[in-house]
Order: sequence, then structure tokens, then C-alpha cells
Amino acid sequence: MFDPATTALLRAVLDEVCEDVSRFESGTRAHVASKILEAATKGDTLSIGLQI
Repeated sequence: MFDPATTALLRAVLDEVCEDVSRFESGTRAHVASKILEAATKGDTLSIGLQI
């Protein structure tokens, strides 16, 4: 779907957004990840106003 560089960037964004979320809260992390992927798929480049 995304090239390796973009995938790495999206993972870094997820880690940054979820830095205060336990890695064991997989449901929360999955929800955030789905919103990030949704925005990336649409080509959104701004995270301001992203409703998580």
C-alpha cells in the first residue's frame, strides 16, 4: 500500500501520538492507527483537527 519510507514515517507518527498510551492498550493503539491510515490514504498531510 505505502512504500517502506512512508510506512516507517506512519509508524513513527503512531508511536509519537501514542507515547502516553501503554503498548498493552492495543484497542486504543489500533483505533489511532486506523485514523492515521485513513488520513494518509486520503492524502491528508495535516494532523490539526484529526478526530481520534
